[in-house]
Amino acid sequence: MNLPKQVKDYCKKCDSHTLQSLKAFKPRAPRTLAWGTRENVRKHKQGYGGKAEFTAMVKKQSKKPVFLAECTKCHTKHYFVIPKRMKKVELKAS
Repeated sequence: MNLPKQVKDYCKKCDSHTLQSLKAFKPRAPRTLAWGTRENVRKHKQGYGGKAEFTAMVKKQSKKPVFLAECTKCHTKHYFVIPKRMKKVELKAS
């Protein structure tokens, strides 16, 4: 799906619909002291524990695309999520 690089959307700070520039959202690295990360290390990456068994899990083939929208007037940022699952999304200049 092709999306324009600028979309008219509601800005909370301006309290009106303004042009928003979209950027692809990339999550940061997971926190090293989070509980899930520590449990993964404890189960799978320590000592002579042998091969740890992972439970079989089928991942979904697509995700809901998430973008970072920035208001062109006040430069406030918020998430812009398209509530449909799709495999590929591109930002095109329009």
